[in-house]
Amino acid sequence: MPAIESVPVPRRVAVIGAGMVGLATAWFLQERGAQVTVLDRTGVAAGASWGNAGWLTPGITTPLPEPAVLRYGLRAVLSPSSPVYVPPRADARLLRFLAGFAQHSTPAKWRTAMGAYIPMNRRAFEAFDALAAGGVASVTKEAKSFIAAYRTETERSTLLDELAHIHAAGQEIEFDVLTGAEAREVEPSLSDDIGAAIRLHGQRYIDPGHYVHALAASVRARGAALVTGADVVDIRDEGSGVRVVTAAGADERYDAVVLATGTWLGELGRRFGVRTVVQAGRGYSFSIPIEHVPTGPVYFPAQRVACTPLEDRLRVAGMMEFRSAEAPLDRRRISAIAEAARPLLRGADLDARTDEWVGSRPCTPDGLPLIGRTRSPRVYAAGGHGMWGITLGPLTGQLLAEQITTGRQPAELRPFDPLR
Repeated sequence: MPAIESVPVPRRVAVIGAGMVGLATAWFLQERGAQVTVLDRTGVAAGASWGNAGWLTPGITTPLPEPAVLRYGLRAVLSPSSPVYVPPRADARLLRFLAGFAQHSTPAKWRTAMGAYIPMNRRAFEAFDALAAGGVASVTKEAKSFIAAYRTETERSTLLDELAHIHAAGQEIEFDVLTGAEAREVEPSLSDDIGAAIRLHGQRYIDPGHYVHALAASVRARGAALVTGADVVDIRDEGSGVRVVTAAGADERYDAVVLATGTWLGELGRRFGVRTVVQAGRGYSFSIPIEHVPTGPVYFPAQRVACTPLEDRLRVAGMMEFRSAEAPLDRRRISAIAEAARPLLRGADLDARTDEWVGSRPCTPDGLPLIGRTRSPRVYAAGGHGMWGITLGPLTGQLLAEQITTGRQPAELRPFDPLR
């Protein structure tokens, strides 16, 4: 095995990507004395960070490839109204991703991947608390109620089985099993169609767009340059530093570079040995008025619809659409989410939608993110979190900053080697 090249502690670091993961990495690098420049081709929270559900749920953060996924069947995933959608004209790259995804959707591989997540899940809130203590001016909110609601007890059994598997893997999560009437007592926004529910304890949530912008403001206030409209087209390791070139002709040299570009991680990472396919798993959302704004998140697992209270409105999010990140918003998907939620919510005006949005979650075939040093000792990857970039983004940044500045890989990051 070749020796790992030793490099001086980097002082000037470029972070490519201004979403939750990139900005958290920048913030924790600043804590360790690094001078940081953040570059993004569009702007802060322009990718998957802005319009997602904003759940901080380490209790149910699990690998996306799971045996239940294989039960959907071909006809289901080809339907635009399906919670999981694959366009009928899939390209070779997407087919390679789907084949790998299917190979990892087995009980044994799920248990292995879950074992990788557990140490991260246990520390996830710790990183958010560090950001709060350091002055990030956006709070995490305790989910006083977090209801997973179903029409029937039979539907509910799927999540109860998953919670049992999570517990068997070594992760604790507290929950109550409720009837439909008990769920409506806790959350009056649920309709009479709800016949069974689970109330999760110990979780949190945020307004993700507000939070990520507050994190960006903190990074900037602590001395970082934050450059938007910077489309990075070339990164070259020159032996004693890394040169970063943008489409506009900017050309700067840094001691180290972090690739936190979400779905586009492979475009810059491939030359540094990152071969894992990172596929866009697109999610949709919108916000609506509702007579009774829930006191915490509401989840309809059978429909894959997630609802989050944001001030006086309810954000409704859902779907997993495996297609190009650049594809336009598909209004059929927005309509499918609205029609799935309509009979399950009371007093919700699902036709008064605003803030319609689509964003691309960066998904990997094995369901594990890519975090750590690449083939270059000066280039690091931080991405591929799938649905969990908001929950695990701050801890990813904290641990990666430690690795970059000390040269030592934290134990929690070992399963997420970007060269695997």
